[in-house]
Amino acid sequence: MAITVKALQKTGPAEPFRVAEIERRDPRPDDVVIDIRAAGICHSDIHTVRNEWGEVDFPLVVGHEIAGVVSAVGADVTDWKVGDRVGVGCLVDSCGECVECLADQEQNCLRGNVGTYNSTDVDGTITQGGYAEKVVVNERFVLRIPDGLDFDVAAPLLCAGITTYAPLNRWGAGEKKAGAPKKVAVLGLGGLGHMGVQIAAAMGAEVTVLSRSRKKEQLAIDLGAQRMLATTDEDFFSEHRGEFDLILNTISADIPVDRYLRLLAPRGVMAVVGLPPTKQELSFGSLIGGGKVLAGSNIGGIAETQEMLDFCAEHGIAAQIKTIDIAEADSTYDRVVAGEVYFRAVIDIASLSAAEAVSSN
Repeated sequence: MAITVKALQKTGPAEPFRVAEIERRDPRPDDVVIDIRAAGICHSDIHTVRNEWGEVDFPLVVGHEIAGVVSAVGADVTDWKVGDRVGVGCLVDSCGECVECLADQEQNCLRGNVGTYNSTDVDGTITQGGYAEKVVVNERFVLRIPDGLDFDVAAPLLCAGITTYAPLNRWGAGEKKAGAPKKVAVLGLGGLGHMGVQIAAAMGAEVTVLSRSRKKEQLAIDLGAQRMLATTDEDFFSEHRGEFDLILNTISADIPVDRYLRLLAPRGVMAVVGLPPTKQELSFGSLIGGGKVLAGSNIGGIAETQEMLDFCAEHGIAAQIKTIDIAEADSTYDRVVAGEVYFRAVIDIASLSAAEAVSSN
């Protein structure tokens, strides 16, 4: 029978959060039931419930940065047991048969993957995310959280961690160039950027943070950057032309893409993980000159996500967080948008369990 749980739910883009009861499916033989301890707030959650990325099927529970403990497993599950420390990221299913899935790239499933929330599941229902007491997930999409990572700091790694790790890994941030560390610039020092700095530094890169101002300079250095540069300085683009081997662009706002591409050395790469709400202008000449690459990246597969979690545990990398209770969720959304959260907010699900549900759905 279905499992009834409390969840933090939105009923419309302008409506406040409410505590409601939702149903999780009756666990299948290959399912894992997870008692959620912490759920990170991702900017994607905010874009989604505010209809900034298209119409949403309300009422909806968001959240794809989930950390908790296995409380039950299906009859056919062999890799997980009750008590395991686990996480769930942005995906909860895929076909498992196409060339992308077989290559451990489930995020690119050719038949369409199933997102953790606001996505049509294999049974036709709309998936509901991790701002909830429990989640039921196919065993293939469960990640092991190493003992060295607490639940609250591990949760944001399931999105922000893999979103930055994947392009840094793919484009060789840790490789040497002429015997010296690669010069990596992280554009933006928010929820994604602060993870990118830590990961790139741990890989062995020489890291520079690019931001409109230097107000977070000490934070950037504490995270592993060698320096922070202000892109608003008068001669910034001319002084640093051709300087970087790799730019990790985490900005979700309009930027002069051509000018930033000129910061790349020949054959340099700009990997884009931030998604602005409007189209960006680009001159192909900025790519052709110097044989540069402009690449997009969207999370990573399950195997690479596990690799990232293990890497972070090994190198002592964790999200810098502020833990909140459910009463602070609406105001925290506004603070995230205003850039006032350094660097990730995480919901303590115990505060949800202690609340009274106002309705059932």
